[in-house]
Amino acid sequence: MKIEEAIKQKKFKSEFHRLAVNIIYTANWLNSNHNSLLKKHSISLQQFNILRILRGQHPKPATVNLLIDRMIDKMSNASRIVDKLIVKGLVERTVCPEDRRAVNVLITSKGLKLLSKLDAEVEEMEESMKTLTQKEAKQLSDLLDKLRG
Repeated sequence: MKIEEAIKQKKFKSEFHRLAVNIIYTANWLNSNHNSLLKKHSISLQQFNILRILRGQHPKPATVNLLIDRMIDKMSNASRIVDKLIVKGLVERTVCPEDRRAVNVLITSKGLKLLSKLDAEVEEMEESMKTLTQKEAKQLSDLLDKLRG
């Protein structure tokens, strides 16, 4: 569906304005799809992001600073998100043996099981993107990289 139809707007100031609106609209569409999927498992998109970072690090721990550096949403409060994940039993925090002031964060087996379950559901959700070919998906991704400089 064209952005003009989606938001019922006939004209834009320029193609760049149309592009900006389209990117924001599409990002919100993707966020909404992810949020409704993750809500069934009682986690947020930011919590999911941290769990995936920790799974990528596993079995090595991650510091909160590493999580902040790698998070998609740079405005998130990683420490607060880790605290919520601890309460849910999905991650654990330990004192770093080399630097007692630093804290390590590790994904638990419960967190790994949740991600394993979510992998298939996320893959199924991503089927909606298959209106693009692999080549088009790469091209769009490359163009978004270029846009961000």
